[in-house]
Amino acid sequence: MLKFDGAWRFDSPGEIAPGVIGSFYDLINRIAAQADRKSILEYFKSYFANAAGRTYYRSSDIRWAESDLRDYMNQAGSNAPLFIETFYDACEALHARNPEITVPDVARINRVLFENDAGYEIRPPDLISNNLPEPIQVPERLPSLDRQGAGGHSRIFENIGATFISRDDRQAVQEILWLLETVSTAFHGLDVGDGTVEGKYFNKIAEDLRRYQKGTTLSQVLGWITALHGYLSSPTGGGVRHGVDLRSGISVQPNEARLFCNLIRSYASYLMAEHDRLAKI
Repeated sequence: MLKFDGAWRFDSPGEIAPGVIGSFYDLINRIAAQADRKSILEYFKSYFANAAGRTYYRSSDIRWAESDLRDYMNQAGSNAPLFIETFYDACEALHARNPEITVPDVARINRVLFENDAGYEIRPPDLISNNLPEPIQVPERLPSLDRQGAGGHSRIFENIGATFISRDDRQAVQEILWLLETVSTAFHGLDVGDGTVEGKYFNKIAEDLRRYQKGTTLSQVLGWITALHGYLSSPTGGGVRHGVDLRSGISVQPNEARLFCNLIRSYASYLMAEHDRLAKI
């Protein structure tokens, strides 16, 4: 049994996402191929009948067993957390009783949930909802800072508190990462003492600044920013730039999204202050 908000057992927070029922049914068929097919179908029928609040009856033949199982699954799908828990519990109990039967592991179940945008993730013993309880606030997209002219940078950056509302964790992080990359373009063409920043994009700009600002706080901070930018861009990391690796990538959680947004907001603020300082040298 998975742990989640107990109120969901009595009042459904929503139906299971389209596609999950069919995907789980396909997995049941793969499980059934390892033993007596009808027995496996009846086994899962008993679990989903209970989740649907139905009385379980054994089907007369395999065709009815298939049809009845789909019927029970469709009804149980009205409560997403209970539906996911039912499939997970059934797989765990089946393997415990019959170790020779291979069942989907947590990673495989989570992949189905992710591919179908189910909004849930299993982290034994918990079932985690990836839906935000409230929207994340991140700065709105701003025009490239290096096009604003002398004195314009500070005025633009004062508007960093302006927000747009997003109910998607990854989108919120993606938007504020865009802001960080936009802020970095202000350094293009800037003379920073030992040389001129030639890069036009974030990674090259950061590389130039670190080379010309060795041993400074700016160089150290740029190392942290580059590491965070690389992680968030990677398919096996945050996956906000180049998509998520379906095998090893995981969804961005609300607490992680808030951490990333707050970090990037601080880094962007610091970079803007450093730009103003270097521009006056």
